[in-house]
Amino acid sequence: MTTVIAGITIPDSALAAEATELVRDATDNLLFHHSRRVFLFGSLQGRRLGLSADPELLYVGAMFHDLGLTEAHRGATQRFELDGADEARRFLESHGVPEESVRKVWEGIALHTTPEVPWRLEPEVAFVTAGVETDVLGIGRDKLAESDLAAVVAAHPRPDFKRRIIQTFADGFRHRPDSTFGTVNADVLEHVDPAFRHIDFVEVILGNGWPE
Repeated sequence: MTTVIAGITIPDSALAAEATELVRDATDNLLFHHSRRVFLFGSLQGRRLGLSADPELLYVGAMFHDLGLTEAHRGATQRFELDGADEARRFLESHGVPEESVRKVWEGIALHTTPEVPWRLEPEVAFVTAGVETDVLGIGRDKLAESDLAAVVAAHPRPDFKRRIIQTFADGFRHRPDSTFGTVNADVLEHVDPAFRHIDFVEVILGNGWPE
């Protein structure tokens, strides 16, 4: 049965259904509902701008974007965004999805915490970031209709979301603190872990092996 929320149709292809099942099994309610909202808010922001993305590719990007925070899919060293992007690549390649489409999904996930850059790329990349920015940071929230916001949240609730998502971020990469260098993720650890000190970019420059 086709699901439509705020005028946005949730993809119901075999690929999308399998992606939903994989993410549902790997995540808790917090990340599952967040990921669905990312797809919906990203799609709504695109619609507002008169732009469109391949809904199936955008859906996979949104659903996999935080997979690197989960126990089943997180690594020990690289950025969590890359864990999710690499898992999406494996998933899509196993289904014979063309490389150009795989690249868009990979970039959408890998860049979803990088400001500005995704908006210069294809809609399948940009709208993952748009959805994340709307749901987590509130960026662009005021540009969407209140009725659409209400419909999305009714379908995918966000109880105590702000506090819980910060804790989920921290739990997903506190074991690999160096992976937060140069990213917004360092802010998370500085708020939740009193012992954490971010790698200072200027200190890296001044303290590296060049003799001058």
